[in-house]
Amino acid sequence: MNPRNLNDLDTVISLVQDYFSGLHYAEVTKLDAVFHPDAVLKAPGLRRTKKAWLEKVSNREIPAELNMPFDYRILSVDLLNEQAMVKVYCPLPGRQYIDFLGLLKEQGRWMIVNKMYADA
Repeated sequence: MNPRNLNDLDTVISLVQDYFSGLHYAEVTKLDAVFHPDAVLKAPGLRRTKKAWLEKVSNREIPAELNMPFDYRILSVDLLNEQAMVKVYCPLPGRQYIDFLGLLKEQGRWMIVNKMYADA
């Protein structure tokens, strides 16, 4: 892997760690920052705008306040130029999710542009 790709990989991993932190502590501002404004969140039979999803996050139980362990994990990262697909494990209150996060690097910045998720 060339050095540019290693820098991008580090940046993508850091962004995903911010995503995990945002989920665990219900930090809507942090989550808002890692998602592109027109990102869409999808699950089988369900579509949400970023705004609708962030409202849901801000009104649900907060894993950190429930003393849930910070057990989020990156399962895989596929990186090709300015595109990445990251598969992650997200344990949330009463559920365990596998998320597929689609990221693009645009104007020098990586952001999540698509999230597909389902129960693990």
